[in-house]
Amino acid sequence: MMKRTGIMILGLIFFGWLLTAQAAPAEKTILHVMGTVTEIDKKHMVVKTTKGQLVSLNLTKDVRFKNKHHPQSNEPPTVGDHVIIEATKQNKVLTANVVHYSPMHLAPNASP
Repeated sequence: MMKRTGIMILGLIFFGWLLTAQAAPAEKTILHVMGTVTEIDKKHMVVKTTKGQLVSLNLTKDVRFKNKHHPQSNEPPTVGDHVIIEATKQNKVLTANVVHYSPMHLAPNASP
């Protein structure tokens, strides 16, 4: 009788764990992507990482761009610029939050 009760209790615990494990929302993971911009438009950016992989990131209206040479600017990088991106991964989709970049060409009258 005691053995049967113990098995039933373990079964209920396992069943409860299954219910909570499947009901959990998708986790957000913070990642960093380093590399060179190969494509960019208003909604997405492709970065060739230092390991040679191409990584596609979504860009939203909330993304912040930080130019190393002009910290007050919020202009996006251009193709060829080096970037370090803080991104959120949710449901296998990467979305950029903050894009730190160093332009590979300086604008006229700009100092490094």
